[in-house]
Amino acid sequence: MMKATARHILVDSEEKCMEIKKKIEDGSDFAQMAKEYSACPSGKQGGDLGEFNPGQMVREFDKAVFEGEVGKLTGPVKTQFGYHLIEVTSLNKK
Repeated sequence: MMKATARHILVDSEEKCMEIKKKIEDGSDFAQMAKEYSACPSGKQGGDLGEFNPGQMVREFDKAVFEGEVGKLTGPVKTQFGYHLIEVTSLNKK
């Protein structure tokens, strides 16, 4: 069964998501940015969502994770909750 672990940052606008993405690409720590900006309760844990299977997250988020690359910053990904920056931390496609 496919499984993944990921962390994310959830914000309310694409513009804010892009600002945070640039900060991370310029060297800011993902976990610190999640603690500072994420609207999701997972932000307190640096955005860590733990392990999950396909279908446990909303469709757009699932697609970004299970079609993504480990360690690559993905986003903004728009869902019904807002805009996400996602980093897949592990991916088992077996």
